[in-house]
Amino acid sequence: QVELVQSGGGVVQPGGSMRLSCAAYRFTLEYYAIGWFRQAPGKEREGVACISNSDGSTYYADSVKGRFTISRDNAANTMNLQMNNLRPEDTGVYYCAADWALKGVCDFGGGAYRGQGSQVTVSS
Repeated sequence: QVELVQSGGGVVQPGGSMRLSCAAYRFTLEYYAIGWFRQAPGKEREGVACISNSDGSTYYADSVKGRFTISRDNAANTMNLQMNNLRPEDTGVYYCAADWALKGVCDFGGGAYRGQGSQVTVSS
């Protein structure tokens, strides 16, 4: 079964760090556009970070720029999101996604592969 399986998440204090990982099964992540988006209660879905597969460019939302880093490990067939200096407003459910192309700057269409979601809570 083709799928993305996420790991990581939990509760962290403000200013702390957390790493989310997403492993791809039965498809090669290297050839896909990849990214992470988050959903917080009462807020619109937000594309947090993406890597285009057309030119390799990387996009970060202004709200996370300088704090989050997206990466992919082709040997392990995984993607990662390193989150540093976390803030309470970073709280939400984070999803990884992969598709043949990005929709817009950092979004994914309905046919994209998606992970199961990871709850990230930033709270003291």
